[in-house]
Amino acid sequence: MKAYKFVLLGVVLLLLVFSSGCRKLRARDQLNKGVAAFRNAQFQTAIMHFKTAVSLDPTLVNAKLYLATAYFNQYIPGGESPENLKIAQQAIDAYEDVLKSDPNNTNAIASIAQLYYYQKQFDKAKEYQKRLVVIEPNNPVPYYWIGVLDWATCFPRSQQMRKDLKIDIPKDPNNPSSLPPFPAKARADLEKDNGPLVQEGIQALQKAIDIKPNDFETMAYLNLMYRQKADLEPTPAEREADLKQAEDWVDKALALKKAGGT
Repeated sequence: MKAYKFVLLGVVLLLLVFSSGCRKLRARDQLNKGVAAFRNAQFQTAIMHFKTAVSLDPTLVNAKLYLATAYFNQYIPGGESPENLKIAQQAIDAYEDVLKSDPNNTNAIASIAQLYYYQKQFDKAKEYQKRLVVIEPNNPVPYYWIGVLDWATCFPRSQQMRKDLKIDIPKDPNNPSSLPPFPAKARADLEKDNGPLVQEGIQALQKAIDIKPNDFETMAYLNLMYRQKADLEPTPAEREADLKQAEDWVDKALALKKAGGT
């Protein structure tokens, strides 16, 4: 009787292994069919195959990643329709599912950051860019994006304050950047809101340029961020020094562009 039970247990285990192997093979087949549909821009068909692949084999990270990317490819950046926002959330959820299996998947992290950026959820986007910095400290891209996100948060605040105070007209009509400084009280209020972000943004962009010295876009944002810093300075001399820094970055960027840099 004991020998019979042992044999029976062995048969059951063998069947389980065989069944598991069959499910994995079917999952791979569904993944391959999904990839083919994805490459033909048949995203709904691809999503169906990828979902089936994941249900058959939850450990198949590539199927999860393709599923998330198929959702992402249907999203229209900046579109605010309920359907578009639903697609964005489906993509984010699918990428998060990838991260449950592979917490350091840089593709998933960068994609989530990009989706939040497109939706103007800059704090969330920056959270994921900072995760990339930890994983890839010598990659200039997340540092660049941290600077971009900080500027995208600071600039509307300063612009709105200028409009409210009616000081949004340049002092020199031939120089659109020659905006008058803020009054002391407004400057202090703006410094409280924007100061830490300006400092963080400049540091991040400087780190990006240290890693990739000839990057035109990073130089352009350093120019923009130094102009934000100038708005926060308490003295004319400090303000002029920041504006000089901004102009220097413009000159470097233009020279690089003229020379055919990146």
